[in-house]
Amino acid sequence: MTRVLITGVRGKTGVPLAELLAARPGVDVLGGSSDPSSITLDGITPTAFSWDDPSGWAAAIDDVDAVYLVRPDRADAPDLVAALLAETPRDARIVVLSEWDADSFAPGSWALRVERTVRDSGHTWTMLRPSWFMQVFTDQRFYRDEIAEHGRLPFAGGGATVAWIDARDIAAVAERALLDEGHDGRIYELSGPEAITLPRTAEMLSSALGRPVSHVEITIADAVADLPEGFERDVFVWTLRRVHDGVFSGVTDTVEQVTGHPARSLARFLAGPSV
Repeated sequence: MTRVLITGVRGKTGVPLAELLAARPGVDVLGGSSDPSSITLDGITPTAFSWDDPSGWAAAIDDVDAVYLVRPDRADAPDLVAALLAETPRDARIVVLSEWDADSFAPGSWALRVERTVRDSGHTWTMLRPSWFMQVFTDQRFYRDEIAEHGRLPFAGGGATVAWIDARDIAAVAERALLDEGHDGRIYELSGPEAITLPRTAEMLSSALGRPVSHVEITIADAVADLPEGFERDVFVWTLRRVHDGVFSGVTDTVEQVTGHPARSLARFLAGPSV
């Protein structure tokens, strides 16, 4: 039996990854959450895990063979990750959900330091560096309500393109990296199959919904003005600045190389459940 802990099982990649792992014979999936009672996924063992409560980590990582580590987006992330890995069995494989093009960050950035911490931990590891998730169009914290209720995609794009990726494709790569051989020490930059402008993205949303959706260019300050309580404002500002710089325009075929199937297109994603 292979025992795998997902540190953020209710997240955008955590849910589809848990479903994929649970479908694999001989895999015991621990779904980590600060509120284990909220986990209702079939075949998943609810497991208490919170970055704010290190006292519960030992029980969560006891006898695990692999960990899907959803990096906490906070300045103390390197210290938290180092402390967790110090308690994690040394032969456990670590697969990290990191950030697209992390090598372009300043050497002292906490996101890059998290990767360095994992690499220096003595564990075998794989880094996943995805582009922006397509799920932002279906998440009420981002654009769902504006799209569905007002026919607007208010996005601070600065004229750049984005190679949107479906979180399910990230999960599919993670599943292979956690359970299969050949992925140790690999850094996977993950994107969708094409880079799309924001006006074109709005056109595709219009086609999928059967009603007009228009892209409205806004400033980064406006984009973060009404973020909900608890939202990582600084992280979102930083991400939008990277969009402006064209960072998320890169396209790779890594999803297909690892999983054997091409990454989902935005059109295919939008043909699914309604946004």
